[in-house]
Amino acid sequence: MPNRAPLDAVTARWLPWVVAIAFFMQSLDGTILNTALPAMASDLAENPLRMQGVIIAYMLTVALLIPASGWIADRFGTKKIFFGAILLFSFGSLLCALSNSLSMLIGARIVQGLGGALMLPVGRLVVLRAYPRSELVRIMGFITIPGLLGPLIGPTMGGWMVEYLTWHWIFIINLPVGVIGCYAVWKFIPDLRGSERTRFDGLGFLLFGAAMVLITIAMEGLGELHLPHLRVMLLLFGGMACLAAYWLRAGHVENALFPPSLFKTRTFAVGILGNLFARLGSGALPFLVPLLLQVALGYSPSQAGMSMLPLAAAAMVAKSVARPLIERFGYRAVLTSNTLALGLMLASMGLVSEQTPYWLLLAQLAVLGAINSLQFTAMNTVTLIDLDDASASSGNSLLSVVAQLSLSLGVACAGALLGGFTAQVGNDGVDTVLGAFQLTFVTVGIMAMLAATIFSQLSREDGRRVKRPDEHIEH
Repeated sequence: MPNRAPLDAVTARWLPWVVAIAFFMQSLDGTILNTALPAMASDLAENPLRMQGVIIAYMLTVALLIPASGWIADRFGTKKIFFGAILLFSFGSLLCALSNSLSMLIGARIVQGLGGALMLPVGRLVVLRAYPRSELVRIMGFITIPGLLGPLIGPTMGGWMVEYLTWHWIFIINLPVGVIGCYAVWKFIPDLRGSERTRFDGLGFLLFGAAMVLITIAMEGLGELHLPHLRVMLLLFGGMACLAAYWLRAGHVENALFPPSLFKTRTFAVGILGNLFARLGSGALPFLVPLLLQVALGYSPSQAGMSMLPLAAAAMVAKSVARPLIERFGYRAVLTSNTLALGLMLASMGLVSEQTPYWLLLAQLAVLGAINSLQFTAMNTVTLIDLDDASASSGNSLLSVVAQLSLSLGVACAGALLGGFTAQVGNDGVDTVLGAFQLTFVTVGIMAMLAATIFSQLSREDGRRVKRPDEHIEH
């Protein structure tokens, strides 16, 4: 496709805001629901333990469809698909609010998931194609702020809505945001397509999709679903077998969904593996911290929610220092040291007890929020920054898949660790529930620190060979 003229000033200014709206809708929806599940179960006359299907249906739909998102955007154009994604997500939200049975609610969540699976990867693809590589750190930093805010304010907002309104408002709140998002997409999102028409890798999609679904159910089975360990192992084995079959086939097939040649770009290979392991720690954060405050330290839901504000505020401030830090020290130094710091701060939460001064707890959460925020920006950018235009679409989709999978893995690991340590309370193990939380934080912190060995494989110059600011990406 011929060179495209640079974005006009209005589009360049507003496009990141449009993508950020979509990121916020999705990340808020993913966490606001958890606190409302008991109230929803009561209203629908269901057992609260059966309500996990509402969350699983959404996660599985997203996991299944994300691999196809890059090809869909290339085939039909980013403008139509991004618009359609927000519209589907909003329509699914409306159906959720109107649901009067668990089956109807699960069906509505699947519709919502169809939109959610396309919003995040297509939004990031728009940014990747619309801006020069030299602007990528700044723009990526900006659009991921709402994604960090969602998990932090979601549980508090969900609890407040259930207490003072009804659970239906959790979904109704998406509708005005969706209307604004649809208008903004139509007005500001450029219609970008792949440089050439390619055939869709249908068999590859089925193999990779089956792998994602089986692994996601296995991870949820370890955590919230409480499946027997034998069933979890069988699901995990089936998922890994599908994944192995996919990669063996992809090596000698034209137009594979995710060609193995992507991993010849070292920054992409390191970024993908680093994302998978570093997110184990940060993915557990929105799950563990509110539980620690409420269950182990006895905070009220509103007090626990307010205590998370320094974490969110520091995350926003840290976005502004990401670019100068990376330009000054390079991706290798920033990611290696920051991953170690993230693990140390997660482990330090294991020192929190009833005697910890409140101001010190808030300071710990603020530092944790800043480090976590810098981690996301640097990881996502280094993964995509050296990909050529032909690889951008599938590379971006694979990053979205890994992010989704590692988030599930982080929550499942944290849930399994916490459950295991809690079961030992009084049985020659830890003495209190707080002790179980402390051991869980220390273990999760050590797991996160190990990812630093992956980022240390970058060279000092990796990610720095970017295009000049005036040189826009071709299509």
